[in-house]
Amino acid sequence: MNMQRNRFIAALSGLATLPLVSFSSMDFILKRKDKGFKIKAGEGRIHGHIKLKGVNANILDVKISGSDTDNNLAIFEQTSLSQGKGTPLHVHSAQDEIFYVLEGAYYFKVGEETFDLTVGDSVFLPRKVPHAWTQVSEKGKMMVILQPAGKLENFFVAMSSLDHEPGPKEIDQIFADSEMQVVGPPLKIK
Repeated sequence: MNMQRNRFIAALSGLATLPLVSFSSMDFILKRKDKGFKIKAGEGRIHGHIKLKGVNANILDVKISGSDTDNNLAIFEQTSLSQGKGTPLHVHSAQDEIFYVLEGAYYFKVGEETFDLTVGDSVFLPRKVPHAWTQVSEKGKMMVILQPAGKLENFFVAMSSLDHEPGPKEIDQIFADSEMQVVGPPLKIK
């Protein structure tokens, strides 16, 4: 009888710890923002205007930070000021990316396919697929969406904080530090 009681107590103790395990796995739900917020037109959340160096001289405004969504989503608005420039061919190992053109024209390469995009067009760039883009028009603007957020926001902040124009090796390293890999040269306008 004593042995059965000990087993019962042991089983009961084990069951009592289950809610703690379940709640710890749901901890991310409890930490999410529970209030909406507004980001005004022409403003960036957290970092203000992020002015890039290196791959182009564009301006990024964080609209929704990965820190707002437990790294599930990030949304940026990019004002493009570098006609004929864009990104080197690169890969995001864990993020899907969507671009939506608000102003201007762009040329994209996704895998082996190329796309001309103008106002109102969007393009989906799946994770693990090499891609690059180049600004065709004199000025442009795109909405950039990443899911999950990954470290692209860190990349933008790192590129803007440089006190010099980075060379190719430094750019490759900043990409790598931000969970991206450069796999080819920038895309030329056709």
